[in-house]
Amino acid sequence: MTAKTITVAQQKGGAGKTTLAAQLAVAMIAAKRRVALLDIDPQGSLTAWHGLRRKTLGQEAGGLDLSVVAGWRLSTELSRLKDDYDILIVDSAANAETENKAAIRASDLVIVPMQPSLVDLWATGPTLELAEKQKTRAMLMLNRIPPRGKLLDTIRQKIREEGMPCMKAALGNRVAFAASMLEGRGVLETAKSGPAAKELLAVLKEVEKTLKTV
Repeated sequence: MTAKTITVAQQKGGAGKTTLAAQLAVAMIAAKRRVALLDIDPQGSLTAWHGLRRKTLGQEAGGLDLSVVAGWRLSTELSRLKDDYDILIVDSAANAETENKAAIRASDLVIVPMQPSLVDLWATGPTLELAEKQKTRAMLMLNRIPPRGKLLDTIRQKIREEGMPCMKAALGNRVAFAASMLEGRGVLETAKSGPAAKELLAVLKEVEKTLKTV
């Protein structure tokens, strides 16, 4: 079976793009999927996390492979990997339209993480527009949401008013995500019965359901 490709993209920094890519990959591994990560972000945050994972879990990194490639070489690398994996997850670069365009064009699904603020909402526009031009399915995913208050409802209402596609599942602003990243792991490996893991499983379920329709 040819792999499905997911790109995690967001023009604005600090949205949790790399954390989402890593956590989703671990969740896919836990669901018995064959997963490979591709890091095209020059900052290399996903590569650094994968390095920690290899130190923690050994050279096989718990069955999670990583390719570090320049954006212009991405399509070649995806073609090389597509027959050996079920899921390919691309961590894209911020403010790199040419590289991100290649990633989005080659993807089955683009997930755009955003923190629940108007500034972050405004920043998602270019990524969604790029996905629309490439005819690739894209969805916002609210990330680092606060534990209480009306902010989430307000932002969801703004998203509906703008007609932007948005996932129902969301991730909270939880220490467990950051703590697991420090070990090169995901919350399903470090705190699998906690609320962060439950949120991530809801994201996984919605992503897998969406992939069946693209």
